[in-house]
Amino acid sequence: MAPAAPSKPSFSPGRKWTIGFNIVLTLVGVIAVVVMANYLSGNYFQRFYLSHLTRVELSPRTLDLLHTMTNHVQVTLYYDKDQPLYTELTELLKEYHDNNTRVRVTTVDYYRDPGAAQELRTKYNLGSSTNKDFVLFDCEGRTRVIDGNALAQYTLEPITNSPEPEFRRKPVYFLGEEMFTAALITVLNPRPLQACFLQGHGEARPDDTSLGGYSTFASILQQNSIQVGMLTLLGTNTIPPDCNLLVIAGPTDPLPQHELDCIDQYLDNGGRLLVLFNYASRRPTGLEKLLAKWGVRVGSDTVKDPENSVTAGGADLMVGSFANHPAVNPLLGSRLELILPREISRSPAPGPGAKATKVEELAFSGPRSYLQNGETTQKLGPRCLLVAVQEDASKGVIPEHGTARILVVGDSLSLGNEVIAVAANRDFAGYAANWLLERDLLLQGIGPRPVTEFRLLMTRQQMQTAQWILLGAMPGGALLLGGAVWLRRRR
Repeated sequence: MAPAAPSKPSFSPGRKWTIGFNIVLTLVGVIAVVVMANYLSGNYFQRFYLSHLTRVELSPRTLDLLHTMTNHVQVTLYYDKDQPLYTELTELLKEYHDNNTRVRVTTVDYYRDPGAAQELRTKYNLGSSTNKDFVLFDCEGRTRVIDGNALAQYTLEPITNSPEPEFRRKPVYFLGEEMFTAALITVLNPRPLQACFLQGHGEARPDDTSLGGYSTFASILQQNSIQVGMLTLLGTNTIPPDCNLLVIAGPTDPLPQHELDCIDQYLDNGGRLLVLFNYASRRPTGLEKLLAKWGVRVGSDTVKDPENSVTAGGADLMVGSFANHPAVNPLLGSRLELILPREISRSPAPGPGAKATKVEELAFSGPRSYLQNGETTQKLGPRCLLVAVQEDASKGVIPEHGTARILVVGDSLSLGNEVIAVAANRDFAGYAANWLLERDLLLQGIGPRPVTEFRLLMTRQQMQTAQWILLGAMPGGALLLGGAVWLRRRR
């Protein structure tokens, strides 16, 4: 029997090389298309997120700031990559860069790259107070350093299955966007605004850290790129030209006529004024008469609202009714807590020497609230507690600083250190300052983001089973399946 002739190969060597080349060329083309599609979608089109848990969504305030920013800002993340918040920080800064490529982000790990860390510290002359874990913003030499410890709010949580009582710091709220946007505002402004706190009549001080002090409010102003100082009008002193915002917080003593004339002249020149009264200033301070010229009536009685109070004596008043106004629109759905507020309302009729102004009542007590003066009470009805005044610009002559703006609040304790952290008081402090300074871009709030943790609790036996499945069964199954396919093809 003659031997069978050897079978000819299906394809010639040249044909095989052609097929292989086409396959490689096709793969390269597919990879190139995928890369270009990702680049274009990431830079020119709307990105879509498959899960809300993976999305870092910037607030409208931050987006407006980024879309109008023309300066280059260098952001340096000086952080240990093993820190719990490192991933959140990098993802957040990536969003800033993706929305404006002028925000350039670099990372320095002081453990893994000590040379770069020392170079950065030398360049910016950083001392021991900024030893590690911080974020640095730099725009044309104007810098702002944010301590890593201030980027989150923590609570102590007991550690389970511990032989002795042991606690860990659990992050509750992430403040990254709030702090980063404030830092951008600071470094982008070559001339920061100035807020002056009037002193000498029992007012709260911006450097007072006690319960009734205004140090927290001062820090909020500084986060909004507003420098803080104190001002006295004794003797021949006047309000300086660089005072962009005058704050009079809870005066208890009368103001001399000379000082009232200075404030009146300041407002005539387009000044911005924040006045807060309280229940302790029973006698007239002189500001009541001055504000009457601007269409504001300052009552002397205390507003009580038992239906909107959380304390037994009804000293507090939770305000949830607001008018449509830029200074309070972000507070809709929230509440302000005031302590024994006085009624502040629009004057029913213009007084002598009245200005051409637009006076708007902004916040109100409940329908069953009443006024109390000692043992005497007046009839039920909603009462106004907050008034905004804007000078009419139709008269033609606009001062260098613009038209005057005034915000009058019936309680000064609401922005003190003890109460400012309650309800939406802290947010209102920023909104009030930004409306007075005519910074409408910043009238959209940035709230802290809750930190969500996911835990998988397993017993020792369950852990061993999972290890066998992940390390043994799954890889072994893939090997067995591959071996079976190979043997079948061999046959």
